Amino acid sequence: MPPETPVLESAGIKLYTDADNAEFLSALAAQSGFPAGSLESWIAAHIRRIQPGDYAAFNAYVEMNETHQTILQAIRLCIRDRKQVATTLGYGPRFLHSTGQLHKGGPNTGVFFQITSDDAQDVSIPAKRFSFGILQAAQATGDFMALSSRHRRLLRIHLPADVQAGLERVKQAVDVVTTDK
Repeated sequence: MPPETPVLESAGIKLYTDADNAEFLSALAAQSGFPAGSLESWIAAHIRRIQPGDYAAFNAYVEMNETHQTILQAIRLCIRDRKQVATTLGYGPRFLHSTGQLHKGGPNTGVFFQITSDDAQDVSIPAKRFSFGILQAAQATGDFMALSSRHRRLLRIHLPADVQAGLERVKQAVDVVTTDK
């Protein structure tokens, strides 16, 4: 996979987006009331983009297990309740064949949180020159590029190999930014 440059790196969590979203989010983050360059400022900026009639989509390219599900659902429900909009949670690449079609082909009413991670353990694919981790990263990158090419509101949150700790940190940030000051 080609190297990418994050728009923010904080405690092992990296945020990525395209140039148009980066410019807009950077300006909103500066107005967020949270410390400049913090995870909270960027997440607050992205959440602020959710308007009535929109939906928030959480596209998680992480292991689907009970712990991750519990944390991701808590994040999703927090934003749903705070913004009063529909929210979805899908695990990649499987969601690409269902709601993924709406994301790319429907109206521009989605605000996307793509969640990826480093692999704690990767496995080679027999008779191939790449691993399952590289394959999943390529699928996430392709989804990101497809959403970006359609000018969707998009932020990729890349977690360290300790996905649970990364998700807990993101949940903490979401809790902070969605609480009335």
